[in-house]
Amino acid sequence: MQGLGVGRVPVPDNGLVSDVRHVLVLPDRDAAQEAAEVLAERFRLEEEPRIVRDALAGEDDAEDAQWLVVLRDEQGLLDPELLDAFAGEWDGWREEP
Repeated sequence: MQGLGVGRVPVPDNGLVSDVRHVLVLPDRDAAQEAAEVLAERFRLEEEPRIVRDALAGEDDAEDAQWLVVLRDEQGLLDPELLDAFAGEWDGWREEP
C-alpha cells in the first residue's frame, strides 16, 4: 500500500518495519566499551552497538556523564530482562522506552 507524501508524490508504506532500540545506561566509558564488545558476541548481534556519551543536565565535568550503549532490534528478538541483567554486570541498567 502506498501513501501520498509531501507534494502528493507516492511514498511506499513501510509495512512491518520497526525502529525498536534498546538503551543500556552505564556508569563510565570503559564499562560501555567493554559491555558493547561482550554484548555483540553474547547476543550475536548483526550490527555493532553504538556508544553515546550522555552528559547529565547542568553538569560541565566530563566525569558527570552516563554512557549509553544503543542497539537496534527491529525483529524484537532481544529479551529486555536479559539486557537489563546484562547491563547490571557493569553496574548499569536498561532504560525503559
